[in-house]
Amino acid sequence: MMQVEVDLPGRVQAEMTADPGEVLVIIGPNGAGKSTLLRAVAGLEPGRVRVNEQDWTDLDVPRRRVGFVFQDQSLFPHLSARDNIAFGPRARGRDRGDADRAAQDWLDRFSIGDLADRKPRELSGGQAQRVAIARALATDPEVLLLDEPFTGLDVSVQMALRIELGRHLRDFAGIVLLVTHDAIDALTLADRVLVLDEGRVAQVGPPAEVAAQPRTPHVARLVGLNLVSEGEEQMAFTPDAVVVSLSEPEGSSRLRWRGTVATLAPHGDAVRLLVHAGPDLLADVTPAAAHGLERAPGREVWLAVQATAVSRYGARGTGR
Repeated sequence: MMQVEVDLPGRVQAEMTADPGEVLVIIGPNGAGKSTLLRAVAGLEPGRVRVNEQDWTDLDVPRRRVGFVFQDQSLFPHLSARDNIAFGPRARGRDRGDADRAAQDWLDRFSIGDLADRKPRELSGGQAQRVAIARALATDPEVLLLDEPFTGLDVSVQMALRIELGRHLRDFAGIVLLVTHDAIDALTLADRVLVLDEGRVAQVGPPAEVAAQPRTPHVARLVGLNLVSEGEEQMAFTPDAVVVSLSEPEGSSRLRWRGTVATLAPHGDAVRLLVHAGPDLLADVTPAAAHGLERAPGREVWLAVQATAVSRYGARGTGR
């Protein structure tokens, strides 16, 4: 078991544990402190950091056993792909020939061995990100940090790289902290998901559990659920379980809210409404039903959900 503690007063206070080889995907709203947490572990933000009971607070960046993949790759523009990857091993004492061979091996593993002599400006976005990931892994890090590694790539490139990265992470002996805003990453790469909200850990658990029982509005939106909090109980339900009407619904088995239509937009074969009902709720209706909502947006409506369509669970987070 590996433990990471980060304490940046007033910004981020988080503690997490993971087994060697485990991928911990970190999600949360903008400004939650996700990237700041990674930068603190890497030594790029001032604050108290402990890894496996070892105090890293005053440990300079080169002495921390971390590999960091930035959103924009941050490759050395004047170095070739091979030299970018070999830079870390050479900085840690390996001779040039050995480091170059290791770098070429990583390029081959990522199926870009023929691009070894190219500079970053001569690589596509996907190729450059493969080099960046290989550079991070080549140093044999204790903690691998990935900050939204698929951002800015075409969807097809994202999918291919996501599969490729997952294959390499299966052989990685350290722990992986991967920040993302994409639910696909959480569902396909994570062993566990950590939800960060306002610099604090709001929830930790397996991807399926977090998706089924979200404990923050951000996660609920990420997985396409509505979330309503009532004291110590939370309720989650899908947008297609919501019935929208202009008059108050009848029936004691229904939960109901009154609100104002904020937006409506196509969503597959349906039309998705965002309704300010305190809380904000999503509802999927047919195009014909959406047409019947006179003067939407701005129209006051009633929302109703059958009690049997609602998942209820405690408000406290879970995880280890």
